[in-house]
Amino acid sequence: MDHQYQQRVVRRNALLSRLLTAVVVLSVLLLVHSVVRSNLSAGTLTHWPWRLQLLDTQSAATAAVASAGAALARAQYARAVRPALGHTGRAKAGLAPDGRLVWVSELLNAGQDIAVVRQVRYLVETAPGVDGPAPGLPARPMAVEAVRVELAAYGLVHGSDYFLPTVGPGWPMAGQSRLLLGWFTERAMAVVEEVSVSVRVVDRVGDTHERTVRCLLAADRAPRSATPEHPQAP
Repeated sequence: MDHQYQQRVVRRNALLSRLLTAVVVLSVLLLVHSVVRSNLSAGTLTHWPWRLQLLDTQSAATAAVASAGAALARAQYARAVRPALGHTGRAKAGLAPDGRLVWVSELLNAGQDIAVVRQVRYLVETAPGVDGPAPGLPARPMAVEAVRVELAAYGLVHGSDYFLPTVGPGWPMAGQSRLLLGWFTERAMAVVEEVSVSVRVVDRVGDTHERTVRCLLAADRAPRSATPEHPQAP
């Protein structure tokens, strides 16, 4: 499996992660300084930087242990509340206006805590040999509104041939909840080879995670019956 399609941490919360790491490093440096200083001769203590006493050894050790403990607690809590983003896809009836079977792609937050959507971007690839206004859609991530405009040029009608929901910043994904990424009819899948959706979410501690999903991965492009609802391999 390509690493670009695995969940990854895009950014750590600066205040709760980087600042805490800086405090740990500073505490360790103070401890090293105080230990070395305590073992120097009296004559050496008159020279810089050893003549400067910031903390005694006991206080520096206490600060180092406390800051390291805080950093460990933060890391454990971040691991407990981080989202677990997965992907499901299946053929389903009752979504297209005319009752046609469609391929439905959803993003699952299998974690136990809420995640808030920050950004959703789409990358669409047209099928080889498809006639259209251009050789293919732009090879760059686009907002959902731009994707709808581009696909309309290929004769696809949003809400009839396919559906891509508008999911803006601030959309909450509770633990064990699903987010619809889109559904596609057989006609749409004859035009579109793949729809990759990159979703960025922020967890409770402020860390930003990203998962890129291939909506038409292993899709049934000519569905004849609905498939049971079950997770597929991510």
